[in-house]
Amino acid sequence: MSSTLLLCPISAQEEQPNQQEQLSATEAAAYSQPKTAEGEKTDQSVSPNPFGTSKPGTSNDRLFNLLPNFLTLENAGQRPPLTTQQKFKVVARSSFDYVIYPWYGLLAGISQAQNGEAGYGQGAAGYGKRYGVAFADSTIEGLMTGAVLPSLLRQDPRFYQSSNGRFLHRLGYAASRIVITRSNSGGEQFNYSEIFGSAISAGISTYSYHPHSDRTLSNTVSVWGSQIGYDTISIVIKEFWPDIRRMLRHKPAPEAVGP
Repeated sequence: MSSTLLLCPISAQEEQPNQQEQLSATEAAAYSQPKTAEGEKTDQSVSPNPFGTSKPGTSNDRLFNLLPNFLTLENAGQRPPLTTQQKFKVVARSSFDYVIYPWYGLLAGISQAQNGEAGYGQGAAGYGKRYGVAFADSTIEGLMTGAVLPSLLRQDPRFYQSSNGRFLHRLGYAASRIVITRSNSGGEQFNYSEIFGSAISAGISTYSYHPHSDRTLSNTVSVWGSQIGYDTISIVIKEFWPDIRRMLRHKPAPEAVGP
């Protein structure tokens, strides 16, 4: 299945948000620039991309100043829900960001060196197939977990960093977000979008364009588990990225808020 087909809702759903979902110019400005406890704007670096800059409720942040991190919010508190159109657009921004193309090239090279999924063979043809698979797998999973299911189930695909408490507390909080998320109304609920979205994407990829020898239920479950594990590690990194960024820039940690 081509990832292009899954992107059709982006252009087809040019729906107008409900009035209660629309933000005034003043509110949009406030939401787009969250502040820290000391009143300073968060360090969300802006980088050019074909899908524009961030909208209220998303960010322009990049992990290690490189990888797209647009659905992570720092010191954000409660935010208005994203519309269906916004969910698809921010996932598209991440999926087709300029950094992604060499990243998939690296992953394809590692897979080829390890002869992963041997049915693809070697040489330029084998590398091209592995590149396409890496791109399609990530794009389909991103759409399912970040746009399609969150829109259908009215869930919030964003990750809200904790940034407070001891290391183990924050580690547990970040890891728990793989099974706990926010609804559009702000309440916590089971993360159906992540768990079922990754399962659906594993099934689509395994039974459509992966080698025939790999089209088994056991392999599908293995791919599903790998995606869950990878996403969990990614969320943990996102939780501690502000601390890593301050270390790289030799800046002190902000003072804690409250008593």
